[in-house]
Amino acid sequence: MQRHTRLVFASTLLLAGIAAGAIAQAQEPKRGGVLRMYQRDNPPSASIHEGATFSVNAPFMSVYNNLVRYDTTKAEDTLDTVIPDLATKWSWSADNKALTFTLAPGVKWHDGKPFTSADVKCTMDLVQGKAQDRLRTNPRKSLYDNVLEVVPNGPLEVTFKLGRPQPSLLALLASGYSPMYPCHVSAAQMRTNPIGTGPFKLAEFKQNEIIRLVRNPDYFKPGRPYLDGIELPIITNRSTAMLAFIAGKLDLTFPTEVTQQVYKDLMAQVPNAVCHMGPVNVSTNLIVNRDKPPFDNADLRRAMALTLDRKAFNTIIAEGQAKIGTTMLPKPEGDWGMPEAMMQTIVGYGPDVAKNRAEARKLMEKNGYGPDKRLAVKISTRNIAAYRDPAVILIDHLKEIYIDGELDIVETGVWFGKVARKDYSVGLNLTGNSIDDPDQSFFENYSCNSQRNVTGYCNPELEKQFVAQSQETDIVKRRAMVWEIDRQLQEDVARPIILHNSSGTCWHPEVVGFRPARNSSYNRYRFENVWLNR
Repeated sequence: MQRHTRLVFASTLLLAGIAAGAIAQAQEPKRGGVLRMYQRDNPPSASIHEGATFSVNAPFMSVYNNLVRYDTTKAEDTLDTVIPDLATKWSWSADNKALTFTLAPGVKWHDGKPFTSADVKCTMDLVQGKAQDRLRTNPRKSLYDNVLEVVPNGPLEVTFKLGRPQPSLLALLASGYSPMYPCHVSAAQMRTNPIGTGPFKLAEFKQNEIIRLVRNPDYFKPGRPYLDGIELPIITNRSTAMLAFIAGKLDLTFPTEVTQQVYKDLMAQVPNAVCHMGPVNVSTNLIVNRDKPPFDNADLRRAMALTLDRKAFNTIIAEGQAKIGTTMLPKPEGDWGMPEAMMQTIVGYGPDVAKNRAEARKLMEKNGYGPDKRLAVKISTRNIAAYRDPAVILIDHLKEIYIDGELDIVETGVWFGKVARKDYSVGLNLTGNSIDDPDQSFFENYSCNSQRNVTGYCNPELEKQFVAQSQETDIVKRRAMVWEIDRQLQEDVARPIILHNSSGTCWHPEVVGFRPARNSSYNRYRFENVWLNR
């Protein structure tokens, strides 16, 4: 009964906040003011194309623009909610293998140089690894393997030529991870002093202290942005950050940092705060380096998948509000989530945890481990509470199958590089999907050559199915194909999904025009339509 009351209260509060925001939005937006949102850790750089965390795109997305973006007034980020940004319109060829964009005229980079179709080509060449310049890390290169060529047709038109039809390309380009970069600025400079076309310019990036953005007076969208700037003090302790929010020193929490427990505390002290709580399209998962002995042994990987008690993780971490699922975001927020009945047949997902662990111990014993010969291993994870807390639970679960884990805390600035290099044995990871589409999840996280395939899983035959589902335009058929691919990934213990996180973002009611999506937490930090009603 208490849980039901809490959920109803949360929904009521959000609706009340939205209603209040709608009233404020109906007013003439006020100009000026600085939005204050804390930054949870020190970003490794300001280069979004080199980032694999919203510790990069949340603070720096407003420096850039995409060709297209998602409509931030809508509840979900889907193909149906893609709207113009740097492109004013687009069209597909008859064979659906060419996508042509018409670009907005008069757009300037922050240094005054004109934005043209050449910059679109330079951006895509950089991401695809075709440019002379190189990204230091390139987590999304595999998403664009189907793009054969980007062809400028004069300064204000550009065509993406594809090897096969790929309806999701437009959705990928609308992601918060798909900004346009200038031809005339090096990849190295974009890490520390980025030049974009966005509504805000970088004024200061003081490592471990603060990020300051200021209004771009030459922004190509008339009247935008409303804010004078954005300040992001770097506060690595979540309790300290929440106290600053409660005291009114911050307008907005860092996205998804509000847990169920924190939410209750905030509501008790700031009852008029507006909070968006729910799934964020980020999964907590077990990563195992398949190339490092003894974990090159499939029996050990399967045993680790079998020992996971997902219900226990959910209860401890999210008070039961997270969702149990496989690779794709579960329904109703996700369009591609696997049916419950199918999921229950997969290794480790059956409800009888004791039975699963008994099977796991037999696999370990088969390989020489047991009560008198336990396996010691470091469990690597990122130095953020959302990673550390479930890692401690994981260590407890592994003890049930003769594995003694020692927590290995890795600073956030080097975490992605470490796991991308396979410089770990076992880890607790969080994997975010910027859009709810199988192409983004499968190609980015599980294709053989992707940098974000951090476990080294490689199944060329299954990868052919990635391509087949990508071309399928019949949604019912595509969904069935996606479920079968997802089932195979779990059976292969590619990257066992522990749960799909549920958390939130809170803001004071003076913040108008900000609305998180219910199926992604990565695409709504442009802040060009946000204003402060104070």
